[in-house]
Amino acid sequence: MTIGKLHSIETFGAVDGPGIRTIFFLQGCPARCLYCHNPDTWKVDEGDDIRLEEVLHTAKRSIPYYGKDGGVTFSGGEPLMQGEFLLAAVRLLNENGIGSVIDTSATYIDKYTEDIIRECEMLLMDVKHSDAQQFEYISGCSQDTLLRVIELANKHNTPIWVRQVIVPGINDTADNIKALATFVREHMRNVYNVELLGYHVMALEKYEKLNMKYRLEGVDPMDRKRLAELSRLLQDEMKKE
Repeated sequence: MTIGKLHSIETFGAVDGPGIRTIFFLQGCPARCLYCHNPDTWKVDEGDDIRLEEVLHTAKRSIPYYGKDGGVTFSGGEPLMQGEFLLAAVRLLNENGIGSVIDTSATYIDKYTEDIIRECEMLLMDVKHSDAQQFEYISGCSQDTLLRVIELANKHNTPIWVRQVIVPGINDTADNIKALATFVREHMRNVYNVELLGYHVMALEKYEKLNMKYRLEGVDPMDRKRLAELSRLLQDEMKKE
């Protein structure tokens, strides 16, 4: 019996994919992002056991609220690290008429990844940076894996919803936004949406409780007005051929 490792569950989520969603946060992540707000998901062997029938039971409870767009999102951590469990869960949900979105940083790939990408309804892809060196600086992982995951999504025409966290002093420039738009246009075939997320400091208390050093200590949250300006620039850039 395939068993996963679960961090937590959120119901009635409205920002992790289209519509209203049930979100399963799975344990395990190969990345060590500067601004990670869930460092307690890093270790794959921690968390609670969850069985496939529990995933289905929990997901079914919110079916009346999903409408035509909603469903389940698997997040983390990096859900692709639990490939065997994730693939089985996606297939089980599909059999019961519930679609799955995979919220991924695309920092991990294995023998299950292609099947997951083929059978899910969408990838909610956190592109850390369009520049390879900056990507590695932010995440601690090579951008090569991101490009391989994108290739698989293109192969199976899986929609991609691109997100990037904008951090003051790191990627909050017009040049970065233009580079992101170019990266998306050049590498991705089926783009559902592209959006910017403002950096926040809500994880500071969690780091203190875990007795962990927060590497962006002293960096202010992203200014909302500036984020809105960059978001408008991004949408303008995405309209270019």
